[in-house]
Amino acid sequence: MSASGTFLGLPLLTLAGAAAMTFGAAYVRGLTGFGMAIILVPLLGLIIAPGEAVVLGILLQLLIGPVGIKIIMADADRATALPIGLIAMVTTPLGMMALEAARPDVARLLITLVAVGAFVAVLLPKQPAGHRPGRVAVAGTGLASGLLTGFAAMPGPPVVPFYLRRALDPRISRASMLLIFFLTAIAGTLAALWVGIATLKLFLLSLLLFPPMWLGNRLGGRHFGSVPPHVWQAMVALVLGIAAVSAVVRILN
Repeated sequence: MSASGTFLGLPLLTLAGAAAMTFGAAYVRGLTGFGMAIILVPLLGLIIAPGEAVVLGILLQLLIGPVGIKIIMADADRATALPIGLIAMVTTPLGMMALEAARPDVARLLITLVAVGAFVAVLLPKQPAGHRPGRVAVAGTGLASGLLTGFAAMPGPPVVPFYLRRALDPRISRASMLLIFFLTAIAGTLAALWVGIATLKLFLLSLLLFPPMWLGNRLGGRHFGSVPPHVWQAMVALVLGIAAVSAVVRILN
């Protein structure tokens, strides 16, 4: 820390703002099972470069992934979550290479389109009770999730509609998404190291933001069990809607 009031090259007030953003996004993650990256990455992109925001988002998801992993493994629909997660792990480096090649303004625009697309997809009609997705749906979801993990640290846009459009208990949907996001965070971190865009500064920032992230995730997880299924689904749609609107506003400004 310097006399000018900075740490890791960022003003202390900016770091405090990042901590508050991280706490709020982690609360949403704990409550809904997703949303941390789709909320946090565009916000972090206002204070650091978009590419750095993506890597920081992946590192944060890696750190929070093991929290409650035993319950997540027990509750998840592993027949779909594991294939989706493994396919996403394989395709994440492709998205990372695209991020490295993209200009910052193009990256911001594409990340905004991802946020809007996720909101539209979750509003599509639900599948009938007992519907089981086929191999093409599983593979396509994993492919898209991996590409978006590498490019925007947002594995959620393909995954959230995949589970929310099925007649599943929110507990199963939430755990399945969390399992996939942990796997994509592992792949995203390895890809960032391979490409060379995971810096010591970003690792230190992720450690600095871990306490507010853990606290927000824990608080959101406690509130999850008290929310009725229909309210939970409405909250998921609301989170995606807010993320989409805020992303559009930021890109227009």
